[in-house]
Amino acid sequence: MNNVDNAKDVISVLNDLIETSKDGEAGFKVCAEDAKRLDLKNLFESRAQECGKAAAELQSIVVRLGGDPEDSTSMGGDMHRRWVDLKSSITGKDDKAVLSECERGEDVAKKSYKQALEKNLPADIQAVVQRQYEGVLRNHDQVKALRDQEKARD
Repeated sequence: MNNVDNAKDVISVLNDLIETSKDGEAGFKVCAEDAKRLDLKNLFESRAQECGKAAAELQSIVVRLGGDPEDSTSMGGDMHRRWVDLKSSITGKDDKAVLSECERGEDVAKKSYKQALEKNLPADIQAVVQRQYEGVLRNHDQVKALRDQEKARD
């Protein structure tokens, strides 16, 4: 386990997760726009809101630690390109394609949170990150199950 022994390092880890959450928020909004079924649109809109709340929670922790919280998606990062690719790849496609792309975005979020949890964060912050990671896992598993259902319809 890597020790995170100063506020600057903790802020860096949290800002990475803020970008991840903002990317998820943007990605789920894209999925909501492109989904054909109303239940999927509603699900994706709800997940976008959850990602936004997660980002806001992390931003408040960064401020509490005296840092400057990230407030945008990862403009130069893989996640941003991932969601741009998502938009171009699912426009006009079926719900199965939307769900598959959404699952790929959640795979990246899982990896980001898992890496953050490998750091030895202060206990209170570790608890917040763990709780949010569990939400990411639930999102991923639900999207995957819905995608599998769509595949079964073919």
